[in-house]
Amino acid sequence: MIDRSASTLFLGFLVVAAVGVAGLFVVDVGSTSPDPVAFDDTVSVGLTLEAEYSLDESVELPRAQVFYSQYQYVVGYYGVETFVENQRQPAHEQRFGYPLTVYVSDYSDTGIELTSQGYPVTDRSPDWTDAETAWYVVGSDARTPAGSTVVPFADRDDATAFTERHGGTVRSWDDVLDRSFERDDAALARDRVDDRQRLADERLENASALTDRPTSLVVGEETDTVQEAVERAPANTTVVVPAGTYDEKIEIDRPLSLVGEGNATLQGNGNGSVITVTAERTAIRGIDITGVGNVTREGGELPVEIDEQAWDATFTKYYAGTDAGIAAYDATGLVVENVGIETPASGIIAYQSDDAVVRNVTVTGPDDPTEGLAGMLLFQSPGVIEESTIYGTRNGVYLYRSPETVVRSNTIERNYLGVHLMHTGDSLLANNVLREQPSNGIVIMTGPERNAIVGNTIYDAEFGLSPGGSGSYVAENLIADNELGLHIDSTTSIYEHNVIAGNDVGAEASAMLPTNRVVGNDFVENDVHATAMSGPLRVWSFEGRGNYWQGAAGIASGDESDLSYSPTDPIDRRLHRTDGTPTLARAPALEALAGLEGSVPGMRTGSIVDRAPSCEPNNPELLNRTEWADDAWTCYETTRDDP
Repeated sequence: MIDRSASTLFLGFLVVAAVGVAGLFVVDVGSTSPDPVAFDDTVSVGLTLEAEYSLDESVELPRAQVFYSQYQYVVGYYGVETFVENQRQPAHEQRFGYPLTVYVSDYSDTGIELTSQGYPVTDRSPDWTDAETAWYVVGSDARTPAGSTVVPFADRDDATAFTERHGGTVRSWDDVLDRSFERDDAALARDRVDDRQRLADERLENASALTDRPTSLVVGEETDTVQEAVERAPANTTVVVPAGTYDEKIEIDRPLSLVGEGNATLQGNGNGSVITVTAERTAIRGIDITGVGNVTREGGELPVEIDEQAWDATFTKYYAGTDAGIAAYDATGLVVENVGIETPASGIIAYQSDDAVVRNVTVTGPDDPTEGLAGMLLFQSPGVIEESTIYGTRNGVYLYRSPETVVRSNTIERNYLGVHLMHTGDSLLANNVLREQPSNGIVIMTGPERNAIVGNTIYDAEFGLSPGGSGSYVAENLIADNELGLHIDSTTSIYEHNVIAGNDVGAEASAMLPTNRVVGNDFVENDVHATAMSGPLRVWSFEGRGNYWQGAAGIASGDESDLSYSPTDPIDRRLHRTDGTPTLARAPALEALAGLEGSVPGMRTGSIVDRAPSCEPNNPELLNRTEWADDAWTCYETTRDDP
């Protein structure tokens, strides 16, 4: 996988998804008591890929599998509590129907014990048992990576014996269904946006102290080289680098501030990283960097130890030891500010460097961006990247296992991918401008949770915005002039107040679970507003609110149209491209069909329907930033009795 280009990786995920669909177990709704299926044959939710890869093979997490009356695949839940919370969400029954049969893991006669983390381990894999007749231990020490978990047993005595060792109480199925289990979701990602902004501000405030340390040495006065000054300077002081070009690579192994005055340039010899940092609370400010090596994969040995047994050790060694203008390892509190980097490989690499701050940095990659690696690559390094410009690299910003990172107010142009997240959740991407990425503007892979993508502007990409995972909050983004504007592959996510305009395809729904809330968005002047891959009917309205679709010209009924709208319908999808739309939209046959589609869940698979389309754009200020604001029109302020 790591040898392939980013677009090949992205397309590979789509192929894997399609193959996975082909291998899923299809429910026979005529069967009253279907047998349990292999969990791998279900559409599973409740566990990130990072958590799955990190678990020891002996761990057997509690699971449930559910056969629904109106959903064609079996849904597999990691954690009984995950099912309980999901089934009480608004519109869950509307989308899935009612549960025909529920099976849960049976820990009776498995020799269950708990690891030091609380994860269940067993002598053999649990069988499946009917959920209604099972007994459940609630409130014990048992956990999954998502938090506390319910442990099911077919035999009540086995459940009681478990409580004697690990606490908790024994409950029936009805008791479990009545309980409330705290689970983080997209609403939490939405509510945390301001908190993430404050977290970034705090990191910046802490970083400011590092650029105000007392000066200890000035290069050219007390020393001949920058490296000599770094070696002689006391910890927690500043080394000043006057204007000029310095032909050397340096290593910083103690907390120092390296500050340039005027046009100070460090020029490497084209072999390796120019600045290597292995100390906490190191600051680099006001220096330009050139002469970076061109190793972009299969890097050399890292200057710090890594866990060779970690599930991603090979990936880490493959990329984290490659060449960069600044390469930082175990450098918590790293600050890089007012720096310019020209590189054929990466601009900045940070590995296990928490609270890194990158601000007002310009990275320029090679002429062919596919030959580089990343403008800024954060490995297991939560931090802030802001007000920077990244141009012409393979990945403008690449976050790998770096949760709670804030990427805001950057300009990211002509990189192969603009922003690329892998195994990175709970982060904020806000107010960035992304232009002319040949592949993806923003792509989030490998199933992370609770990312917020807010207020970004994405132009001229093959795929504008492609958020994967679950519990994402996608709002107030302007997505325009892309081949595919918005690729919806996440689940249990909120998409609201985005403007999707002027794209070949506005949005594509590919997630197999119809659990996203897509409301308050504006679709204007796309060749095709939205398409859907195989799977269930997706309902893109919620509690009487829908989206604005140019061409959905019904009769005004308050703020909404009186007709539902389906962008995947052969007729509806052409309304904004067809003369005589008012007459066509009010045709009796079309009205009858729209009413039927809007009332019968699951009537058409592989489709999208909005039951309450808006009569006017929901986000006029954002739409006015495009050239198509005047192309939007309202519903017709008429009555049924009008001619």
